[in-house]
Amino acid sequence: MAEDTEESAETFGDINLTLGLLNKEDNISKEDIYGHLTSVIQNSDILDDAIVQRLIFYASKDMRDNNILREIRMLAGEVLVSLAAHDFNSVMYEVQSNFRILELPNEFIVLALAELATSYVSQSIPFMMMTLLTMQTMLRLAEEERMRGAFCLALEKFSKAIYKYVNHWRDFPYPRLDANRLSDKIFMLFRYIMDKWAPTTSPTQTLAIVKAHGPTVSLLLHREDLCEYALGQVPWLLKQYKDKEIDFHVTQSLRQILTAAVLYNVILPKALKKTIFINLLQQVCRVPEPPVKENEIKASSCFLILARSSPADLMEFFDEQMRSNNEAIRVGILSLLRSAVSDEEHKLREHITSIERTVKVVLGDLSIKVRNSTLLLIQTMCERCYIEAREGWPLIDYIFSQFAMSNKNLEKPIKPNSEEHEMGEKSVRETSLEVLKTLDPLVIGMPQVLWPRILTFVVPEEYTGTLQYLFNIIRILFMAEERKKKNAKESTALVISTGAVKLPSPQQLLARLLVISMLASLGNLCGAGAIGLLKILPEIIHPNLVELWNTRIPELLQPLEGKNTSIVLWETMLLQLLKESLRKISDIAWTIQLSRDFNQQMDSYDNTSVEKKFLWKALGTTLASCQDTDFVSTQIKEFLIAPNHLGDQRQGTTSILGYCAENHFEVVLKVLKTFQDREKFFMNRCKGIFSGKKSLTKTDVMVIYGAVALHAPKSQLLARLDQDIVSQVLFLYGQCSQVLGVSVMSKDMDLQMSFTRSITEIGIAVQDAEDGKFKFSYKEVLLGYLLDFIRDEPLDSLASPVRWKALIAIRYLSKLRPQLSLNDHLNILEENIRRLLPLPPLEKLKNEGETDKDKEHIHFLYERSMDALGRLLRTMMWDTVKAEDCQEMFNLLRMWLVSQKEWERERAFQISAKVLTNDIEAPENFKIGSLLGLLAPHSCDTLPSIRQAAASSAIGLFCIKGIHLEVERLQDLQERLQCDDAEIQIKISSKIAKIVSKLIPSEEMLMFLEETLDGLESLNPTCTKACGIWMITALKEQGATLEDQLLEILSIIYHHMPVLRQKEESFQFVLEAISQIASFHMDVVVANLLQKPLPFDRDTKTLWKALAENPASSGKLLRALIDKLENGLEDDLAGIDAISVACAMHEMVSTGTSVTSLYPELFVLLLKLVSCTLGQTMPTSTLSHRRRVMQQERQQIADPCRLSTMTLKCVQAQAMREGFAKESDEGDNVWTLLSNPSTHHIGVCALARSMAVWQHGVILDIMDQLLSSLTSSSENYRITGTAFFSELMKEPILWKHWHLRDVLILMDQSAWDSNAILRQMAIRGLGNTASGAPHKVKKHKQIILESVIRGLYHLARTEVVCESLKALKKILELLTDRDVSFYFKEIVLQTRTFFEDEQDDVRLTAIFLFENLASLTGRRWKIFFAEEIKKSMVSFLLHLWDPNPKIGTACRDVLIICIPFLGLQELYGVLDHLLDGQDLPRARDFYRQFCVKLAKRNQEILWILHTHLFTFFSSTWEMIRSAAVKLTDAIVLNLTNQYVELLDREQLTTRLQALRQDPCISVQRAAEAALQTLLRRCKDISIRP
Repeated sequence: MAEDTEESAETFGDINLTLGLLNKEDNISKEDIYGHLTSVIQNSDILDDAIVQRLIFYASKDMRDNNILREIRMLAGEVLVSLAAHDFNSVMYEVQSNFRILELPNEFIVLALAELATSYVSQSIPFMMMTLLTMQTMLRLAEEERMRGAFCLALEKFSKAIYKYVNHWRDFPYPRLDANRLSDKIFMLFRYIMDKWAPTTSPTQTLAIVKAHGPTVSLLLHREDLCEYALGQVPWLLKQYKDKEIDFHVTQSLRQILTAAVLYNVILPKALKKTIFINLLQQVCRVPEPPVKENEIKASSCFLILARSSPADLMEFFDEQMRSNNEAIRVGILSLLRSAVSDEEHKLREHITSIERTVKVVLGDLSIKVRNSTLLLIQTMCERCYIEAREGWPLIDYIFSQFAMSNKNLEKPIKPNSEEHEMGEKSVRETSLEVLKTLDPLVIGMPQVLWPRILTFVVPEEYTGTLQYLFNIIRILFMAEERKKKNAKESTALVISTGAVKLPSPQQLLARLLVISMLASLGNLCGAGAIGLLKILPEIIHPNLVELWNTRIPELLQPLEGKNTSIVLWETMLLQLLKESLRKISDIAWTIQLSRDFNQQMDSYDNTSVEKKFLWKALGTTLASCQDTDFVSTQIKEFLIAPNHLGDQRQGTTSILGYCAENHFEVVLKVLKTFQDREKFFMNRCKGIFSGKKSLTKTDVMVIYGAVALHAPKSQLLARLDQDIVSQVLFLYGQCSQVLGVSVMSKDMDLQMSFTRSITEIGIAVQDAEDGKFKFSYKEVLLGYLLDFIRDEPLDSLASPVRWKALIAIRYLSKLRPQLSLNDHLNILEENIRRLLPLPPLEKLKNEGETDKDKEHIHFLYERSMDALGRLLRTMMWDTVKAEDCQEMFNLLRMWLVSQKEWERERAFQISAKVLTNDIEAPENFKIGSLLGLLAPHSCDTLPSIRQAAASSAIGLFCIKGIHLEVERLQDLQERLQCDDAEIQIKISSKIAKIVSKLIPSEEMLMFLEETLDGLESLNPTCTKACGIWMITALKEQGATLEDQLLEILSIIYHHMPVLRQKEESFQFVLEAISQIASFHMDVVVANLLQKPLPFDRDTKTLWKALAENPASSGKLLRALIDKLENGLEDDLAGIDAISVACAMHEMVSTGTSVTSLYPELFVLLLKLVSCTLGQTMPTSTLSHRRRVMQQERQQIADPCRLSTMTLKCVQAQAMREGFAKESDEGDNVWTLLSNPSTHHIGVCALARSMAVWQHGVILDIMDQLLSSLTSSSENYRITGTAFFSELMKEPILWKHWHLRDVLILMDQSAWDSNAILRQMAIRGLGNTASGAPHKVKKHKQIILESVIRGLYHLARTEVVCESLKALKKILELLTDRDVSFYFKEIVLQTRTFFEDEQDDVRLTAIFLFENLASLTGRRWKIFFAEEIKKSMVSFLLHLWDPNPKIGTACRDVLIICIPFLGLQELYGVLDHLLDGQDLPRARDFYRQFCVKLAKRNQEILWILHTHLFTFFSSTWEMIRSAAVKLTDAIVLNLTNQYVELLDREQLTTRLQALRQDPCISVQRAAEAALQTLLRRCKDISIRP
């Protein structure tokens, strides 16, 4: 409620706001305002009274304002009238106040009153008298046309309102008023208008009067006193029919008048009635202009009113008008009659005879419109039971005659090239059929009209198109009669009264219905209707047939239920019914008459129709059933001599004689022979054409012989076949092939086709005879002819059916005895395949056709030819008892199945599908594996037809073997292969593979796999993928059962790999296949691959990688390889097998195979293998004879150690990725070192350093397994183990977690070994022990020191010396002077010997060791050590400028350490210049400063330096020579005169002179300077140099 109040308030506010705008002068805005107000008022239930009053005021004011636009005034009037719904009295008061007596009102006031009278009849009637009185005083004042129009409109509206009140006054809410007073006022107004205005009005005013005329006259007709006047005004109204703009309103007014006349029972004068008839008919049938549709409808409704009120007069008028022979009038009247007959009140039913008589007047009219209208009227009359039994038949006959006439006129047009005429005739035909379709034969009176005369339309040809509906009518009539017979003793529905109608004979009916029944096989309802009639009409045909047909026809109808049946099957069933019926009738005369009736109906059907073909056979069957052989012989002779009336003389004669031969074989042969002998002119097969006579030719007779053989009784055929049939056919063919008496290969297609057809039928006949002893002597001859036909066909076109028919003939001949040999079969098949499969694509073949029909024919021939070839191959294959022969024959298709041309593949697969499917009985040992591998992958080929055929063939192979399949599921998958999406195709093919692969016989898997591998090489990408999928699926399903064939399978796969490698996707499938096999038979696969030559070629490597990448097998595979390698290295010797295993491991690990759990074992074995193969060469192997598809594939030279090292490298890289090792400090050079015998130990050490010692478990496992290497019989392996452990000895954590004491003992033993490398590694291990286990060194110092010191004496191998020096340095750092006291002197002396060693490492290590020894002198050896320093100082000073900067640094350090032993601390200042980070001073300057300091402190040491310098003048290092000369220069310069005198000046001078010639410039200059210094010192002391 609150919402309603709120909405009302909003509406009132809106109206108030709008009212405020009405005072403005803007007319445009007023137009919008009034439009808006109208909508608001009409949609509001309640308005405030004040608002209503304001609205009335504004609307009335604007409506009367002549200065406002007319449109606005009209809108204002609409608002005013709308307000009456809220306050009628106020609105009426407002309007009446402006509608005053004797005062011409505003036009819109009059219009408002008219609208109020229309919209509010009940409220307006009480004001009507006042309004009419006032209006009566105004009419004479109205001069303007618009004003008069307003008064006419008001009169119209007032009359309608009063008319409504007069007829429905009881419905009004107040006491009855005197309607006569109102009608009096209307009468006075109307009379004034008709008298004063009507004679001189304009068209516009006339229209207004016409509109008012009907309502006004209708109102006046209720008054008897005014009725005559009112009717007297009707002629004026009728005279206004002259303008189609007014005609509709005239008709509308007239209809109102006629309606009122019927309502008030006013009888129209006859003259007036006829005038009305005429005028209305003109409206319906106006010529030449068609009437306005609305006007025609109104006029028709007027006639309907007249038909109800004056049916007799109207029918009399119609009959009179129908005889005028005017098309438009006839069409109009027929249409009006149809409407009248359709009327529910059935006022015309008493005038049925008149209607029929009227219709019969136009039955002969040829006008298309009249014929159509007549048919529609007859249809309505039938529906409404307006057909009278005695007079109705002509109307029914008319329906059929019009259909026949239309067909005739369409076939032979009266007006050629008239499209309008053709369309008209078609419409008549369609209307005729529609009438028959809707005809209800059981309406009252109709059975008496129709039966049995309706049967007359069954037989005539011209009514064929109506048979569907005709049969339905007859069926309904007959079934109704049957029902009545059951319910009553006597039927009253069907009265047999034919009159002048001639009914068809029973034979005619049977012949017609039987032939039409053939159409049922095409799904034609007419055919079904015909067979249905036969079922219910046996009594009419012949009484003997009742029992037979009641049994046989229901059986005959079963194949038709819900679908079409085969034409051949249906034809056979009908002919069998005919045979049985004639046998049952057993009346020669009746049968003869039936044959004549069949013959008479020959012209009723088209030559190519199924009806005509059946008619020939039915006639032949009837003759075969006739026992009068003379009659039969006579009839056959007539057909041979004059066959033209049969239509297609060859087909007709052939069918008739062929079917006749079933019971009259001897008679037919005799007549044929007589005909040939008598007709001498027959020798020219074209004579009939040249003479203009239509007669049979030799070719026709040739065909007849084939048909006779086909239908001849099997018991009589074989005895007469060779002499009386085949020989005659060959004779006739030979005669037709002669040119000027010489036999040539005939190019006549008709002759070839006829010969082929005859031979085919003969072959079928012999085969059906089923005589196993009969041998067809003409078999090879006839096959030769047929193959010649096929060879003669072009390879670029397919316009001739010769191939197709010849293939069929060959197929039937091939089955006959004697059997052909395998070669004969192969030759025949190959010849036919080569003549069909290479044809151009179908579309190209079809393009040779000029018309669409030609193209369809080529398509037809193509499909039939391919089908025939498939059937031929199928027949020849499966008639063979040997499986090998079957394979040989099918292999003829192989090259076409993989053709690069998809149309050739398509044909081959269609043929293969036909060969391999549908209930085949194959030899027991027929193999399907190879064929399955060949066909199945094409389930993903480019064309849907290929895909489906391939799937069908693959499924068929299993059916051949009798293997049970999921047929429905497979068929569904096969259907889905039509999809063009390649991914979906692959999925579907995979599903099929999963279903059937498990069913492949295991012994045939090898053939299947070999075929799929071939497919992987040669097929397109999608088929290749399908090949791979089928192969993998088969291996998954049957891999476990392939053990016996495994080596052969692996060999085949390996053989294909070089080619397949070029196709990446195919190659991946091969790898997956190997993995799949390995998952079942790992040991066999591994053994097979390990037998491949070394080094492995690319394919072998790839196979190993593929196995490794298979998660299911990689772990087991690696374990198996480790076991094999371990066995191969059992005696610490490496054979070729062990190297193969290593190479396999390399390929596996290189794929990323995890080595987590196997790493220790793997590492030790591979390291051992590397050690055992050091320096080995690979035994010479025979070169592989595999296919090499790329020239760059060359046989590599195998290096066992390199191969082993590469595997270890790969394993180590994987271990680094898994965190078990780290990058070697040697980088990739470690592997070069490792594989070289001379550097192997260095590589092992580097490898040991790369071990992740923090992985305790891993490194300890490695050490456990490698411990045995230290005592191995193989020297190389001992070196490897010793080198490895020598590096691990420095790891404290390993000493903590593992028993390295044993290793230490073995190391000590090896340090005395004769092998220098082994000694070196052992000493290194002993030295590294100082880092890993200092306590062990201290504990075993004596043993260790002795072993290491002994190494210093191995002067032949500086490596051992160097290693000993390094080891001593490490060891001595752990010991005290007391610990080494016993060995100190020996160590010092041996160390000094290496200061000038050529090896930088030895020199450097020796200097370091000497530096360390300084801390171990103790009191015992201090003096000794000082003396050794003096002897060594010259080396330290000179090597400050050693080529190796590290040695220079070491010399500086040792000088700093040793100077205190000599008490020369003053020299520290000079040595400070050599500190790190500073540039080295010039050697000359350094030496002079050093010698100056030294000379001041100790001339003796300076002299000792001088005495040791001479040996350095010949040093191999330029820098040392230069430094030695410079040091000599400084010493000579700083020696005291006493020491100068002691110089061996001659030797020194000689040496310096020699050095002046040194290659090095620096040495030369230094020597020159030193020589000058020497000369100067000698001069100073006056000594001669």
